[in-house]
Amino acid sequence: MSAPTLWHNPRCSKSRETLALLQQHGIEPVIVEYLKAPPSAVELERVLGLLGLEPRALMRKGEDDYAGVPAQASHAELVNYMVEHPKLIERPVFLNGTRAAIGRPPEAVLAIL
Repeated sequence: MSAPTLWHNPRCSKSRETLALLQQHGIEPVIVEYLKAPPSAVELERVLGLLGLEPRALMRKGEDDYAGVPAQASHAELVNYMVEHPKLIERPVFLNGTRAAIGRPPEAVLAIL
């Protein structure tokens, strides 16, 4: 099984709160600053599958980059757009084995410990 991993943005309060909550529960996840090291399309597809979400559901619609997302974009086009514009990926995402959760609210990650 892979190590618990957190797609983290240290500038995001929810991401920081989620990390602190995990640490309070004795979890020291591998930190992936996804803005510096964006996931590949393959990895993003895997995480979407674990979350049971379509790409738009994992996108931050309030980001300026979202305005460039075509309304009729295909699944693959949306995934590639998130790879090219990682600010659009909702944060934080906690991966624990074969499970994943979005830390909004931060307590949502506790369900997959």
